[in-house]
Amino acid sequence: MTTTIPRNQWYVAAYSTEIKQELFSRTICDEPILFWRTRGGEVAAMSDRCVHRRFPLSQAPSRLVDDQVICGYHGFTYGTDGNCVSVPGQNRVPRTARLRRYPLAEQDSLVWIFIGDPAEADVSRIPRVPYLDSPDYTTVRGMEPLKARYSLLVDNLLDLSHETYLHGGYIGTPEVAETPITTEVDEDAGIVYVSRHMDDAECPPFYAKSTGLQGRIARWQDIEYTPPCLYKLHSRIAPLGSVPRLDGSDPDAFHVEVVYAITPETEHSTHDFWAVARDFALGDDEVSKFLAENNRTVVLQDVVALDVLEQVVAAEPEGYQELSVNIDTGGLAARRMLQRMTATA
Repeated sequence: MTTTIPRNQWYVAAYSTEIKQELFSRTICDEPILFWRTRGGEVAAMSDRCVHRRFPLSQAPSRLVDDQVICGYHGFTYGTDGNCVSVPGQNRVPRTARLRRYPLAEQDSLVWIFIGDPAEADVSRIPRVPYLDSPDYTTVRGMEPLKARYSLLVDNLLDLSHETYLHGGYIGTPEVAETPITTEVDEDAGIVYVSRHMDDAECPPFYAKSTGLQGRIARWQDIEYTPPCLYKLHSRIAPLGSVPRLDGSDPDAFHVEVVYAITPETEHSTHDFWAVARDFALGDDEVSKFLAENNRTVVLQDVVALDVLEQVVAAEPEGYQELSVNIDTGGLAARRMLQRMTATA
């Protein structure tokens, strides 16, 4: 079967807080995977399917006892290394009775999993997002299921002109669609950069109510996308006429780091992880609540649109040609990178 999903890649499997000392399942890149946190605090990940009769190990009455998973169908028991340690009715455990294990890395409040050849699982290739668990930022986060292929979400996030139309009343203003973008591609680092600097823009409610700024503002959007999984939007919100200082400091501005981890569930569904980190009002629970509720609303607006678009794309005739314009340069660059990653899988 042909695939559009790059395989030898790291993907975000979960937020660190999602995985506790209990069985947890999530399908990633068409593979059902079982997770749990050991008594020592480490995360374990292996196939969510007993080797005997394929019963999902995350399904009750399967259970976790002293860091061992006991299948609720016939009692096959597995250790944290994925090896079967006990088979009912016999002393010998078959040599092939072991589950596939997945390389993991836990950093920046995210649990990353490597899908593909474990020999290729170089942790240094995982992009960093240190502000997600930095004391200098306060972060709100969530995850929404998307019934659409992951590439549609990539297109969506790399062309923020849609904010004007899809997210009016939240983060969209006329200037977002009206302002040209600049696009750069670092082929060596594998990063696509898209920037839109609005030096005189309306302050949308999302920022007016969280920062206190009103009227016209300077609003910068600097996107940094590392295919296939991680998208970072560096947002600068500042009084009109304000610019960063020559030494790099920017005390007059409010900074919001918006992060999306784009993890394929299947060829036609996606885990849409989102997080919003801010460097202001750090202890203000009302600001956190406002940003969490409003960003989730924005995400759900995207989900509705992309779920519809998936149905359209899936039903269109082979060879259909869409139209691209200047605002699509970042998205087209990302598509080319993803196609190369898929071709080398």
